[in-house]
Amino acid sequence: MIKHICVYCGSSLGDKKEYYDTAVRLGKTLAERSITLVYGGGKVGLMGLIAKTVMDAGGEVIGVIPRHLLQREVGADGISDLRVVDTMHERKALMADLSDGFIAMPGGLGTLEEITEVLTWSQLGLHQKPCGFLNICNYYRPLMAFFDTMVAEKFVDEAHRSMILVDDDPVALLDHFNTYHAPLADKAAWALKNSIQ
Repeated sequence: MIKHICVYCGSSLGDKKEYYDTAVRLGKTLAERSITLVYGGGKVGLMGLIAKTVMDAGGEVIGVIPRHLLQREVGADGISDLRVVDTMHERKALMADLSDGFIAMPGGLGTLEEITEVLTWSQLGLHQKPCGFLNICNYYRPLMAFFDTMVAEKFVDEAHRSMILVDDDPVALLDHFNTYHAPLADKAAWALKNSIQ
């Protein structure tokens, strides 16, 4: 059962009203389902918006922020639980440990780096938690095409590609999370098959 969802998203609001509206809808849905939001602890952009929405709807929020970002005064005020860590690595590890699944909303390089890291951990069998992209206005369509290219070029196994859940609707994506079963693909066997003799 999904009790804590980590959401990676931009420190910007982006340039489309749909990004804003979907962040609000996701935040309200998390609160309605009593799912705690785990996020990067900021008060800016989509990340600040979703945290505020969850809190305003009576939900719970855990923010995890490195000290150097807190000192730049971008840390959230008034959330349930703000945890301050020393490094970005500690931030990502704690967010992953606290969460039962991971969602990437539109964002920049940090969002992309964070979601691909937890996908890699899943591929390696370090966790079996669902990972998904909230594909608002087809923001992630080029990335999904690139993942397909990775499969076609034999750099990613099809079973590992199937780990990547995608939907443009936050309610539908959360429903997919509740029925997710990690693929049984063995990364070690994949690597052995591709070893140089």
